[in-house]
Amino acid sequence: MMRGRCEPIRPAGMLAAALLTLVVAAIAAPASAGDAAANAKAAGLADRFVFLRDVDPTILQDMRYAGRHNFVGERIDGYEAAECILTEPAARALKRVQDELRGRGLSLKVYDCYRPARAVAHFVRWAEKAGDQGMKAEFYPKVDKGKVFALGYIARRSGHSRGSSVDLTIVKLPPAFQPDYLPGEPLTACTAPVGERYPDNGLDYGTGYDCFDDKSHTGSTAVGAEARANRKFLVEAMRRAGFSNYAKEWWHYDFGKPPYPKTYFDFPVTAHPEAIPGAQ
Repeated sequence: MMRGRCEPIRPAGMLAAALLTLVVAAIAAPASAGDAAANAKAAGLADRFVFLRDVDPTILQDMRYAGRHNFVGERIDGYEAAECILTEPAARALKRVQDELRGRGLSLKVYDCYRPARAVAHFVRWAEKAGDQGMKAEFYPKVDKGKVFALGYIARRSGHSRGSSVDLTIVKLPPAFQPDYLPGEPLTACTAPVGERYPDNGLDYGTGYDCFDDKSHTGSTAVGAEARANRKFLVEAMRRAGFSNYAKEWWHYDFGKPPYPKTYFDFPVTAHPEAIPGAQ
């Protein structure tokens, strides 16, 4: 039986997903500042970094680089666990967005948060291997891999490594069932209509996550009216909490007051000390 891919729960089906999400939302409470700091220290995080689940456990997590459903097609270096880690100011700002969204029956879902420098180096090695195009059909169907640097889809250094950038979407609550990615299954272009591309339980933003295409540009008029409205809503909600969008990726946001504006970290993404048994 396939399991849902969004953390902090892994449902076995649509009814289970709905019920478990309601239970988690009802009982989940953020950790105290002291406990959050203790958990971060126990996991070896850098100073002023926290696990997002300690700040807001209701935010869903679908950490793509900890698995194989990404443009590289394998787990990325530095991702030892499927956990969102951020600087504490960025995490608390994200909580403010979540508080607003939950009042509307919605939730944030994060795809990537802090990204170790070694992960960025992994992306660079992949980009420089012209023949490694196993995930092209889904993630960059119309883009020449040799142009990913020039087009701004891959960089040799990433703001994610400073700990205050996040890739995310919005999900309607309770979240619909989302199947696990099965390596080797047929791939569909990330630019295909929402009912045809790889299933994601987020709102429709016109493309899938990490789609290397002009349609992923936040201001693109090549996507439908619903997708444009969803992008505008997300931009405005994030802006109110101090985040700005990267214009070439509708999913990417940078916190405006990062505690480390010029420091790039490389500690690994590790499991929360109280990770749910069996969860990845």
